[in-house]
Amino acid sequence: MVLVVEDDLTAGQALVQYVERVPGFAVVGHVRTGAEALQRLSNDRVDLVMMDIYLPDMSGLDVLRRMRWAGNMADVVAVTRARDLSVVRAAVSFGAIQYLLKPFTFATVRHRLESYQQYLSMLPEDEHLLAQHEIDHLLRRPRDVGVDDLPKGISPESLRAVVAALEQAGTANGASAVEVAYTSGTSRVTARRYLEYLHACGVVDRGARYGGAGRPEVEYRLRPSEHDGLGGRFEPRVDQDRPL
Repeated sequence: MVLVVEDDLTAGQALVQYVERVPGFAVVGHVRTGAEALQRLSNDRVDLVMMDIYLPDMSGLDVLRRMRWAGNMADVVAVTRARDLSVVRAAVSFGAIQYLLKPFTFATVRHRLESYQQYLSMLPEDEHLLAQHEIDHLLRRPRDVGVDDLPKGISPESLRAVVAALEQAGTANGASAVEVAYTSGTSRVTARRYLEYLHACGVVDRGARYGGAGRPEVEYRLRPSEHDGLGGRFEPRVDQDRPL
């Protein structure tokens, strides 16, 4: 059972939908403050907490600290825009098993949850004393799985340029690879490769544009639910906006 702790209503609802789309996971609730999170954790069975670091009443790190003081050992995924080393180290020291940067796509959330399932599958079924190699194996997971590195040949700078071109076109009209190439300053082949990557990530929709004679063009447009619903432009590993 997963508890979503996110004060932004739209982002929280999107995260709930994403989690429930992954087989094997169910959401027990969505709360928007640290106090509500602690209350639900004390009353409900929660296996995994997906928690924003910036909450209106207290830091998500404070929630994590109080959980551990109360003896609650539910696993926690920190969901945040914070990239400061001190915040990352604090989250890890209090037991966050993964760190998910905003904004994110469904593909990223799914990958994180599937990595978490892999981690659970490695846990021994009984309470026997672990050997050194078993401990080493568990400590490497799940933090070494699902890193947000972009695929080979996809750069953050070019990806931002392509997304900006789609934003300029608007979600109502969309744009072809040729139009995106012209606006972003890339080649048509490069634009199409980045657009197909965004489509695979679930960030853009792809369809046919019918016009004059000949074969229809392939048109791409940003999905409102993916683009606006998580509070900002799709910028993997780049965080320029204020924290949610």
